[in-house]
Amino acid sequence: MERIRAEASLSPWQRLAADPPETFWRSLKYFGGYRLLVSLVFLGSLHFFGVSLELGYENRAVFRWLCIIYLLLAIVFLLVLRFWQRGFNLQLTVQVLTDIILLTLLMQYSGGYKSGFAFMMLVVLAGAGLVGQGRLSLFFAAMASFAVLFEQTRRALILDADPADFMHSGIVGIGFFATAITARLLAKRVVANETLARQRGQELAEQLSVNEHVIRDMQDGVLVVDAVGQVRQLNPQAAQLLGLAAGQLPKTTALADLSTGLAAGFVRWSQQAKEAVEVLQLPVAGRMRDLRVRFLPAGEAGRTLIYLEDMGRIQEQAQQLKLAALGRLTANMAHEIRNPLAAISHAAELLVDEPRSAIRERLVRIIGDNSQRLNRLVSEVLELGRRDWAQPELLDLQGFMDAFVEEYALHDPRITEALVLEIDDGAKLWFDRMHLNRVLNNLLGNALRHGSTRSGGVRLQVSCVVGPAASRRTEVHVIDDGPGIDTAIQAHVFEPFYTTHSSGTGLGLYIARELCEANDARLELCANPQGVSGAHFCLTGRGE
Repeated sequence: MERIRAEASLSPWQRLAADPPETFWRSLKYFGGYRLLVSLVFLGSLHFFGVSLELGYENRAVFRWLCIIYLLLAIVFLLVLRFWQRGFNLQLTVQVLTDIILLTLLMQYSGGYKSGFAFMMLVVLAGAGLVGQGRLSLFFAAMASFAVLFEQTRRALILDADPADFMHSGIVGIGFFATAITARLLAKRVVANETLARQRGQELAEQLSVNEHVIRDMQDGVLVVDAVGQVRQLNPQAAQLLGLAAGQLPKTTALADLSTGLAAGFVRWSQQAKEAVEVLQLPVAGRMRDLRVRFLPAGEAGRTLIYLEDMGRIQEQAQQLKLAALGRLTANMAHEIRNPLAAISHAAELLVDEPRSAIRERLVRIIGDNSQRLNRLVSEVLELGRRDWAQPELLDLQGFMDAFVEEYALHDPRITEALVLEIDDGAKLWFDRMHLNRVLNNLLGNALRHGSTRSGGVRLQVSCVVGPAASRRTEVHVIDDGPGIDTAIQAHVFEPFYTTHSSGTGLGLYIARELCEANDARLELCANPQGVSGAHFCLTGRGE
């Protein structure tokens, strides 16, 4: 990694000159293989075709020895590349100059540039330019042009060749330079692409390293499963949740081998192949544990992300929050109890000296009212402890609401005139019967206190809705036509001991929401449409 960063700080040409990567040496080996093949072709042609070819016709013995030397040098170059990868520029220069010299000599004994050996130099120049990434390309082209012109000069002086052949040799030299320049431009583009690829590779490697650390240290378990149910990757937390030791993390295994329950959930999810969440009971370390499992498609490769979340850990965190809230509740309750106790104590002291009179009756009433307030406060605090005793059952809301309203009318007859009940046919709700009775008592009591007593002053609406993943939810709306809840205090209505009523304890809505959460339901304060007043509470829970 440090080497890659150091190379990234250099220009492409500086980096290639400083320390050519392995790809350079591999290309030079291919170039050496080409040289070996060419020399074998020359020797084979002489052996099988003999004098029928014009190769080396001016001196076949020397031509044969030159081919043998070319073959031996090709083998030597390959051996050097095999055992000594040092001095890339030096090795490339020696090999290319050897090609130019030997091809020029072979051309000399085969009739000059007309033999076609000049075109073999074009291949050498193009290969050298690409193998060396454009370096020394023009130098090689100049050396090849000089060699061809030198050979043509020797032929003109010694063999009295036609001077017009210099024109052809010059054209060949122009071809050498054109080939070298083209190879240099192509090599420059290859260098730029390789530099970009290396940078992208470095960024990808760093990103993969970050992702690996994030996934490894996540509190939730993560599994990557392919389309046939094979686990391709899982983090240590997932292994722990599935009861595997750290040393037992498999590279690739079937999901069913890790957990039959999780595999069954994966099969069910595969039928719809969209994000879904469910809670599964899986055996971990010899006991059943509730795990919240989330299935999520992971791209077009047919792979799936499975997130595992320990419900026990969530419940422990929630319990810690509840204990912290209970501490604040206890402090607030002590403050709330102090006031009525002071009033009772003061009224009792005055009663000692007062004869039977209107003042005495007033003091007795103060004692009674505050005693009732203390009793109500203690009773509502005790209700907080009952949230963990929830025993949900599937309630038929039509019959439950009728019985509830009838019972409520015994101590508050206003409900028979003010309440309008609207219930969807067959509406049902999973809820503890006593808890729902307590929640509705609080909501309807507030609605009757703030709403009017005319018909429709309080509305109780029950409706069934279809939630995510085709789950059925039931909503219970309690709406009144009173002045509503001021915007400034809406955020505080569910806080303990927050009340706007002189004789209220401020625990009613807080306890109602706690009981709803204990039954896997939610209690919310809803906004009214524009121009509509009154308070609107909605209880949402699991339907049939």
